[in-house]
Amino acid sequence: MTEASILFFRACLALLAMPIYLLSFLGIWEPLCKKICFPFFLEKLSAIHERKTKKQKQELFRNLPDFTSPSGELKLLEIGTGCGANFQFYPPGCKVTCTDINPNFQQGLSRSMNKNQHIHYERFLVAAGEDLHQVPSGSVDAVICTLVLCSVRNVDGTLKEVLRVLRPGGAFYFLEHVAADHSSWMYFWQQICYPTWKLIFDGCCLTRKIWKNLEQANFSELKFQHISIALPWTPIQPHVIGYAVK
Repeated sequence: MTEASILFFRACLALLAMPIYLLSFLGIWEPLCKKICFPFFLEKLSAIHERKTKKQKQELFRNLPDFTSPSGELKLLEIGTGCGANFQFYPPGCKVTCTDINPNFQQGLSRSMNKNQHIHYERFLVAAGEDLHQVPSGSVDAVICTLVLCSVRNVDGTLKEVLRVLRPGGAFYFLEHVAADHSSWMYFWQQICYPTWKLIFDGCCLTRKIWKNLEQANFSELKFQHISIALPWTPIQPHVIGYAVK
């Protein structure tokens, strides 16, 4: 399809979302989104995504205990914890530091913590993925990041911080939605939705080729695969899943 077609359909979608664009122009939408709308939408979307990806996540995190430190502890750092959708997959007794740039997920996060008391919650840090200065270098055994790299300001900067906080031999686990194949209808749909989706979902970008950032980062080992998650009527079906070792 032509660029003109994409622009036309983008304009149609923007017209449908005009109230949100108007609130954004007036400076009202961003604080409203961060405090109320995005935490609400994310919790609902996370519940659906969790059901669709349960088997993949179980397989992904199956070898987490392999990265237990020589001291016998397994220290995890989760970037963009959100509502705590990954807690159920972590091994018993591990110590988890939660981080998120948005501090307004307390209710959903508390519910997840109460349901998953097999793990020890060390602390919650309000921090962007690109700036984890509150976490000492080489201090964690594994970093987990799911559905987060789509919305960080700098993917390469975030991966640089991941490598810094990991101990040598530690692992980075990821599950992220990514750009579809450029010749597909899904990619056409992603291009149409891009501006409005990014506005509504707090900076979420639909067309990032995150696997390329991972390949260019300085991991000693990288294992990943492209998968499709059945999320009908959404532009976030293509995903990349895997782990990398420092």
